[in-house]
Amino acid sequence: MMRISMSLPRKLLKDFDEVLQDRGYNSRSKGIRDALQDYILRYQWMREMEGQRTGTIAVIFKYHYTGVLEDLVDIQHEFRKEIKAVMRMDIGEKYCQEVIVVRGDVKNIRNLTEKIKRLKGVEHVKLTSTSENLPE
Repeated sequence: MMRISMSLPRKLLKDFDEVLQDRGYNSRSKGIRDALQDYILRYQWMREMEGQRTGTIAVIFKYHYTGVLEDLVDIQHEFRKEIKAVMRMDIGEKYCQEVIVVRGDVKNIRNLTEKIKRLKGVEHVKLTSTSENLPE
């Protein structure tokens, strides 16, 4: 095994340790390995999707972060063909959540999701989608 070092915000590490304790982990390293593996599997699953999809992108961002709202609007304008609706609500004083309803080719939806993830001020992005070919 390789040994690595990383820097984390204090609260993130505290929250992670609480999850590990709740789940019965005896090792922080094992928890990090499992979390990384889950992250990789979810990414690979998302990369393997093909065709037309319908779904939502949940975005949590810092409301007062300079430029984040403008950047989100610019990206949404770029992907206006795939975006069918957007809902925004406040989460306390610092954060907002947007739920973006999407429909279209999964490659474009993935690109939209990845662009939003890269924005400074965006804290969390989660794509949930389903095939438009549901069984009858």
